[in-house]
Amino acid sequence: MRAALSGAAEHWTGEYRFQHADGSYLHVLERALIVRDQQQRAVRFVGSLMDITTHKQLHDQLYRSQKMEAFGQLAGGAAHDFSNYLTTILGYSDLLLSGITAKNTITNHVTEIRNAAVRASHLTAQLLAFSRQQSLEAQVLEINSFITGLERSILRLLGEDVTVTCDLHQEKNGVHTKIDPGQLTQVVLNLALNARDAMPGGGTLTIQTSMAVFAQDRQWEDRHLSASHEPLSAGEYIVITVRDNGTGMPEEVKAHLFEPFFTTKREGGFGLAASYGIVRQYGGRIVVESDVNKGTQVDVYLPRVAPPAYHRPNNKKMPTGTETVLVLEDDISVRHISVRVLRSLGYDVIEASNGDDAKRIVTQRPNDDVDLVLSDIVMPQMSGHHFAEWLRKTSPRTKIVLVSGYLDESDQANPEPGMFFLPKPFDPEQLAQSIRHALDS
Repeated sequence: MRAALSGAAEHWTGEYRFQHADGSYLHVLERALIVRDQQQRAVRFVGSLMDITTHKQLHDQLYRSQKMEAFGQLAGGAAHDFSNYLTTILGYSDLLLSGITAKNTITNHVTEIRNAAVRASHLTAQLLAFSRQQSLEAQVLEINSFITGLERSILRLLGEDVTVTCDLHQEKNGVHTKIDPGQLTQVVLNLALNARDAMPGGGTLTIQTSMAVFAQDRQWEDRHLSASHEPLSAGEYIVITVRDNGTGMPEEVKAHLFEPFFTTKREGGFGLAASYGIVRQYGGRIVVESDVNKGTQVDVYLPRVAPPAYHRPNNKKMPTGTETVLVLEDDISVRHISVRVLRSLGYDVIEASNGDDAKRIVTQRPNDDVDLVLSDIVMPQMSGHHFAEWLRKTSPRTKIVLVSGYLDESDQANPEPGMFFLPKPFDPEQLAQSIRHALDS
């Protein structure tokens, strides 16, 4: 403004904010004509102030949405590459284990490598859930194992000044609920990030699991906050408690806590409304208790379900075959382990690194004798979907198994005839089962 007044400018435009007595802010846009005297000295403004608070909030929401979408795409791409590495690790680990006849130290070491790869695949699933490139699928989860996995992977990223402690239930046989693991990850991570932001100087984040049994419908007291005043139906529930010793929330924040897009963060946040929507979808509730300078406690109630039935390990040999299989995969490590496993099972295997090579191989083979194509979906030059479309016209009898770290939900729900899907990362047994199932269908 000083520069505009001291120069020769005839107009002024600026944005700034006013603070209300209650502490909230009003964002304004000022547009003005600079009136000058005969010596071109500025003598007054003639203009208007426009309240752009709502406009700015919508703009910020759009910006945050675009930023999160970009980050989600990055996470999905990283998860895809990570799945290739894990597929290779799982494949060669299983080949090593199958070649060792007696248990020894090497067997234990390889088993630990494989177990680490399986745990890493869970992290990949969490990245895919965050990027929303994974189909939603409710699963029966043992809650302690789920929280422990989060604590080992994601919750350690909250910052050096935040101590994460877990106080888990002591039920011998575990406690289970049915929910999509990715959505539950989003809920717990959202609550953990909110707790971290409430402790700017550091503090302790406690995650607790427990059980609650209600003989009749449960209604909470007024000091507890919930997005719905409807009581929670009688029954058994798992309770995930996220507690911090941070700043707590004043009454004016509590009043808007469950409103969509409401956040107290300058850089934006997800708010509790989205988390509540997920939990409510599975028959649960989120209840909040908070006091200024005393911290905040959030209780997530989810219905308890029976544990899944125990299935004895299947020690049968992997299914074999003699059919001709074309492996189309641009990642050389995944291609080599797939070819090696399928050849060890008796299949006649051809390999290609791109769609053009695969087309040439199929057209040069006599009488369309390629029985099945195992193709990655994400490839340079030509995607697996485009190759599948070409293959259906060129060789209708050939089955195709599409492989990807993230699979489109609509494709899996309504697969076309002769088309099957195999998610990454996969191990040799999953590969063998998928190939045999597709060929026998």
